[in-house]
Amino acid sequence: MCRSIKTLRPPYTDDVTDADVRAAALQYVRKIAGMRAPSAANQEAFDRAVAEIAHATEHLLADLVVRRAPARG
Repeated sequence: MCRSIKTLRPPYTDDVTDADVRAAALQYVRKIAGMRAPSAANQEAFDRAVAEIAHATEHLLADLVVRRAPARG
């Protein structure tokens, strides 16, 4: 139903876009809801969940403290 959600924090990636965050949120909601696309009756709840998960993800990424690996050399 959905591919793996990619890791959105350094050192895995430094260039996270709004589209990346929304795609991860959409994948999560699809997996939890057990559907690729909601019916008309569920569209509003589905879209709201995607927006809320994306918002929470943005806050999480902004608040994470990430330790960088020491430079080798």
